[in-house]
Amino acid sequence: MYAIIKTGGKQYRVEKGDVIQVELLLGVEKGPVDFDNVLFLNDGKAVKIGMPNLENCTVKGELLAEVKGPKVIAYKYKRRKSYRRKVGHRQKYSQVKILDIVSS
Repeated sequence: MYAIIKTGGKQYRVEKGDVIQVELLLGVEKGPVDFDNVLFLNDGKAVKIGMPNLENCTVKGELLAEVKGPKVIAYKYKRRKSYRRKVGHRQKYSQVKILDIVSS
């Protein structure tokens, strides 16, 4: 049984027990998280496709931690002009464990 959910402008394929990193969930502390934007559900017997979301379908998860992604370095350079600029960035993510996929 798996579902495709949408959060933070991205889509994720999730199963029970998966640990995923999603865009930072603001205003949520460690504990339960519900994802209501379920786009697709496969329960092993039938396939349900939302238009755009499925009614009465929720993916329940638990917020584990806030983690940082890898460092990305942007470097600008102009030859013969003594111009160099180096900027680093680390994106923050929320680490979520999928507990259950609830469908009626």
